[in-house]
Amino acid sequence: MTDDKQTIARDVAETMIGNCGFSQGLGMRIADAGPDFAAIEMTLTSLHMNGHDICHGGAIFAMADTAFAHACNSDNIVTVAQQCQVNFLKPGKLGDVLCATAQARSLAGRTGIYDVAVTDQNGALIAEFRGMCRKLSGPVIPAEPDQHGQDAG
Repeated sequence: MTDDKQTIARDVAETMIGNCGFSQGLGMRIADAGPDFAAIEMTLTSLHMNGHDICHGGAIFAMADTAFAHACNSDNIVTVAQQCQVNFLKPGKLGDVLCATAQARSLAGRTGIYDVAVTDQNGALIAEFRGMCRKLSGPVIPAEPDQHGQDAG
């Protein structure tokens, strides 16, 4: 892994979360990002609780999906979810700090499969998520034009 790929992955993650009002509204933050990898953290507040006083499954899914999105877009090529599945294993509770860690499992052509583990601050597994993505075209972060108005990338 080169520093350049690491920098691109981090820049893409920061751009994506910076443009995502939903992720920001839920309090998500980037813990780490790299090629085909991303980790997102979120501290559970009353906003995240459901009627049973445990973390709403939609908040956990959204967090895992965000980590997945950052990991599969880490090469700066627009990539979207094609299919996702989540398994809830343990409830998140008020005050927990959850971390969703996404990692590529298989990459073939324009299709990728990523696994995401959602854990709490003690390392307990809260949920497992698997996502399939499809690479489209174009950059997440456009190349800056050079001094002659041409794309530098």
